[in-house]
Amino acid sequence: MFKLPFRKGRGTDQIANIRWIIKKVREFQKNIYFCFIDYAKAFDCVDHNKLWKILKEMEIPDHMTHFLRNLHAGQEARVRTGHGPTDWFQIGKGVYQGCILSSCLFNLYAEYIIRNAGLEEAQAGIKIAGRNINNLRYADDTTLMAEREELKGLLMKLKEESEKIGLKLNIQKTKIMASGPITSWQIDGETVEIVSDFSFGGSKITADGGCSHEIKRRLLLGRKGMTNLDSAMVFPVVMYGCESWTVKKAECR
Repeated sequence: MFKLPFRKGRGTDQIANIRWIIKKVREFQKNIYFCFIDYAKAFDCVDHNKLWKILKEMEIPDHMTHFLRNLHAGQEARVRTGHGPTDWFQIGKGVYQGCILSSCLFNLYAEYIIRNAGLEEAQAGIKIAGRNINNLRYADDTTLMAEREELKGLLMKLKEESEKIGLKLNIQKTKIMASGPITSWQIDGETVEIVSDFSFGGSKITADGGCSHEIKRRLLLGRKGMTNLDSAMVFPVVMYGCESWTVKKAECR
């Protein structure tokens, strides 16, 4: 599936996609396994030299690649320590935080990983309208899915290709959610946590695909927001100058 955020006219579509997939799988009494992948410092680990090669392979026009190279060339930094600042050193990784181009560049970086991992051609996944779907991407997060524990094979392929271009999985934040029985996974000596719900794109996704928990959560957040609004706008107006009041007992009541 295509990466949706960072694209015009797209938003939280993938949240709806995941809930719809869980609902349909349950209707057909099948199991579904999700792996929510988190990259460690994703935007900061984009290797410039590898990025230019990826842009060339993806047939991005040379003049555009040349412009981007110039934009990122000559970056230097130094670190302030307790013994004074370090010497200046070259920066060869990372895209600019907050720059409009950075999200597009990371999209291409992530797309390269998916293609090289062979996920689009893999048989593991779920069938939707005759098409095999095994990955959904949201910002710098990637979600893998399959009907069986073959999901681990997809994860290992993605991990291998990611590390080739400098991105590493954050195993502590990578989670597995399943509607059926599953055994724990060990990756690089760390156990991938199995959860019954996961916060995806700011929305709580549960293994049964239900929304009751999310509705209650949103109502609580709304009440909290109203309380903060009262504290920030209403209470100061009501209590303005109260320290100067000379009040009677009846007024205190």
